Amino acid sequence: MTTIISFIVLLGLLIFVHELGHFLLAKRLGVGVLKFSLGFGPKLIGKKIGETEYLISALPLGGYVKMIGEDPGEIVSQEDLQRSFQNQPLLRRTAIVLAGPVFNLLLAAFIFSVIFMTGVPVPNTKIGDIVKESPAAIADLQKGDRIVAIDGTALDKWEEMVGIIQKSAGVKLIITVEREGTRFDVPIIPEKKTTKNIFGEDRDIGMIGVASGGEIIQEKTSPPKAILKGFERTIDISVLTIVGIVKLIQRIVPADSIGGPILIAQLAGEQASAGIINFILFTAVISINLGVINLLPIPILDGGHLLFFIIEAIRRKPLSIKIKEIAQQIGLFIIIALMIFAFYNDIMRFLSGKVLNGP
Repeated sequence: MTTIISFIVLLGLLIFVHELGHFLLAKRLGVGVLKFSLGFGPKLIGKKIGETEYLISALPLGGYVKMIGEDPGEIVSQEDLQRSFQNQPLLRRTAIVLAGPVFNLLLAAFIFSVIFMTGVPVPNTKIGDIVKESPAAIADLQKGDRIVAIDGTALDKWEEMVGIIQKSAGVKLIITVEREGTRFDVPIIPEKKTTKNIFGEDRDIGMIGVASGGEIIQEKTSPPKAILKGFERTIDISVLTIVGIVKLIQRIVPADSIGGPILIAQLAGEQASAGIINFILFTAVISINLGVINLLPIPILDGGHLLFFIIEAIRRKPLSIKIKEIAQQIGLFIIIALMIFAFYNDIMRFLSGKVLNGP
């Protein structure tokens, strides 16, 4: 039940925010909006306010905003001509289409900013287990020691310490250790190890053979810095998402890693069970993914419309209605094929037990 509820909340929120971006900017720029729907297909419930009908539709995997004159070849009455989407200047149409993905990215930045302000639990530099015959063991580091500095740079977070060590394979580091209130310096040379990155590629990093002691500190950030960090984190994850898509096309990332609604539902349930903060952070990450994927240059996605606008700007005139319709059909075929493939991967994970038992 937790999985189903968390999935509905997650998907509903992200679709609402995305479509709200299109809706608000269209209204702001004077474009008529006929429908605002969460979901596709037959109407479940709806209410008309003014000229706009607000709907919840049967198929929950998406949503749409129906604007006057949005469809190619749509006949628009003379009185609605000025409020027609197709009759708007190119920059206005571009802004309306961009607003959906941008709202998803802004939602993520907002979530990250609030989390940074309220405080993020992070492990400090206290050492837990030590690998036998590792550089740390040879240097006589002990469980319970705390690394307070490396080469004179003060440290209090495990992530900072790991970042320095991983970049220093084969390089002598002077590590300042605190043990029972006493501080002393120890020279350690991280050994080079080959590991896999998140895309499954080999990479060489430095390691000294220690695990985190699991001691947590609460890291709070001032509002201005938190907002900056929120946007930085959003940009970092956006870039990572784009790199992942490129590596998927290059077949560096296996195609069976593509997940669909079942995988998202499972992960949403897991994060919700782990705590509200985990679920909120997961929401931010999925919101970024939704925003970036919608910018792919595939007809019927926002990125496909933007591609049409770029071609229109270059040609100084829009593409013909027939070409747009053919492109939309191709785009629809691509999206359906990807959805079927994602569902297939989800079902295979389920049958193999991975959805239930984890990786």
